[in-house]
Amino acid sequence: MTIFEIILIAVGLASDAFAVSLGASASGMARDHRAKFRLSFHFGLFQFMMPVIGWFIGSTVVGYIQAVDHWIAFGLLCFVGIHMILADPEVPPGKRRDPSRGWALFALCVATSIDALAVGLGLAMVRINIWYPSAVIGIVTASLSLIGIHIGNRLSVRFGKRMEVVGGIVLILIGSRILLSHLLG
Repeated sequence: MTIFEIILIAVGLASDAFAVSLGASASGMARDHRAKFRLSFHFGLFQFMMPVIGWFIGSTVVGYIQAVDHWIAFGLLCFVGIHMILADPEVPPGKRRDPSRGWALFALCVATSIDALAVGLGLAMVRINIWYPSAVIGIVTASLSLIGIHIGNRLSVRFGKRMEVVGGIVLILIGSRILLSHLLG
């Protein structure tokens, strides 16, 4: 497997994390350096870990997870998206629930990286050493997430609360896309 192929896989896997980072930061909730670091680092970490886990687990457990992974991702992204849409506009962004902490962060990380589990399984089937591709996937995801955060922060300054609603809708649409792509084929 060439580095070009690995980067293409990494960009494909990172696209959901990029979009979620954009939406979360556009809501005005990922402004400080710690929140930016937490989002990008954890998205990259989960994208690194999931192919490794998929590679080690093998086909026995992944077959069960693959049957419901799209529903899990859909549910988690919709849950966070609905919370963003329904956030009280009277509560200033600094006082709202931070998507870069706690269960919200965990849910976003799992939802955006669950497909990487299947990639790890696929790499195991073709007998490719998992460590190098996983490292590239993690680094690309963290980098694209950070870019998404910066773009989202610029949009939130310009458009305010509307971007939080848009961010929530984006999360729901990403979840719907994941669900439909698995159901339709």
